[in-house]
Amino acid sequence: MTEPSRRAIVTGLAAAALAPGAASAGGEGRTPRPFGFETVEARARELAAAPFDLREPTLPPPLAKLDYDAWRDIRFRPDKAFLNVPGSPYRLQLFHLGFLFKRPVTVNLLRRGVSTPIAYQPSLFDFGRTKIDKPLPVDLGFAGLRFHTDLNRPNFLDELIVFLGASYYRFLGRDQLYGLSARGLAVDVEGADGPEEFPFFREFWVETAEADGDPLVLYALLDSPALAGAYRFTVRPGAETSVTVEAALHPRREVATVALAPLTSMYFIGENDRQSSDDYRPELHDSDGLLMAAGTGEWLWRPLDNPRARRISSFADTDPKGFGLMQRDRSFEDYQDLEASYHRRPGYFVEPEGAWGEGSVMLMELPTDNETADNIVAGWRPKAPLRPGEPLRIAYRVRAIGRDDLHGNARVVNTYVVGASASGAARQAGDPPALTRRFLVDFAGGDLGYHLSDPAGVAVVASTSRGQVMATSLTPNPHIRGLRAAIDVRLDAAGDGTELRAFLRAGTRALSETWTYAWAAA
Repeated sequence: MTEPSRRAIVTGLAAAALAPGAASAGGEGRTPRPFGFETVEARARELAAAPFDLREPTLPPPLAKLDYDAWRDIRFRPDKAFLNVPGSPYRLQLFHLGFLFKRPVTVNLLRRGVSTPIAYQPSLFDFGRTKIDKPLPVDLGFAGLRFHTDLNRPNFLDELIVFLGASYYRFLGRDQLYGLSARGLAVDVEGADGPEEFPFFREFWVETAEADGDPLVLYALLDSPALAGAYRFTVRPGAETSVTVEAALHPRREVATVALAPLTSMYFIGENDRQSSDDYRPELHDSDGLLMAAGTGEWLWRPLDNPRARRISSFADTDPKGFGLMQRDRSFEDYQDLEASYHRRPGYFVEPEGAWGEGSVMLMELPTDNETADNIVAGWRPKAPLRPGEPLRIAYRVRAIGRDDLHGNARVVNTYVVGASASGAARQAGDPPALTRRFLVDFAGGDLGYHLSDPAGVAVVASTSRGQVMATSLTPNPHIRGLRAAIDVRLDAAGDGTELRAFLRAGTRALSETWTYAWAAA
């Protein structure tokens, strides 16, 4: 097909998508059935009833051989952006196939309930220095999509959210930079039933917003060997951009280790994990802790770690109120990085809608020797497995958070791990140094300012699942207008591991969230 013919087809499709009262394919003048979430779920149900298509798509040779630099040089032309209609606050751009992104995604525009696909055409892209010598098919599809809006200032379009690769997506609030990612779903992350399975979005449908202030709404069809699913994403830009997710999952087989609302991030170096790194920067991470709001009302903080071997932690709960991977260190001085600006990277906090029942927040930490690998995964693991014929419907909201002040009590702001040699109570004669550690935990905020002049009424409540808490102490830390707790812990033998917990209490009242930490004696 010639280029003029392809352009004419796409122009006609776009016009049909944006024309009010467009007729359905069933005949002229017939009222079309409005497109909605039920439409996508019907597709997911049908997809799950059929065997998974194992065939990997084959890209045309000019695209199959692209390396990262050549693929990155292919950029969507901003003047070709979709959704550019009067009143719409959003612009839609598309990613070209190539490099790692070999599975085509179909993208459709929705206008007043009518769906129209966007056909591929080379004129949508600036290929830069990348040369494609042969014509590409009109049904090529795209690698992913992204949206722009006036996020940071009026009359200037900044990137808001990106869907690219498997079921990954990232989004930004005001004055934030990309760091961690969210995912539609994760299957067998822990490897219990074999290698991890990466569900992917096959198709998207994007609603055309008609007025400033309208949220961005899009639907997606997810597929994998284990299941198929329907998704609706409602994106509300702002200082803390939020994404409301509604999903209906239809299993093909029993799925025991699914992770709902999964988040993926990077942790390399922090104040609690210095490692031997020849780097001038004191910390390198997109997230530094897992924050959890338990169904009981307790808030917990788990500092992240770069472990020597894969570590999986589970935090059992019923009807959780929320969980997220957060970036609490918000000062440039924490990182000293003029390019990556880690202090501007958001945390993502997941807030379930409705009762999620029994399960656990799963945290997986993988070892890494650099800052380019995503080595942290968190998500909700239901206690009951997913079974064919029993669709799971869930809803939740994810917020991009710049300041982590989600509860009124004191928060953990620093964790340091040092030897306990300064404490006679922590060491016994003949103990190897590796069996004892002192954990210094800084708490700030909440009502701690009231106790700074006299912390005698504040107690450190510490416990360990294995070994012994040998001593605790509390010292005012005026630099953070808070208190520093010292917790000395002893394990019985090399190789032992333990889960530590500590919080501050005045009388019967908890003053802080609960600090929890995993430690194993070398």
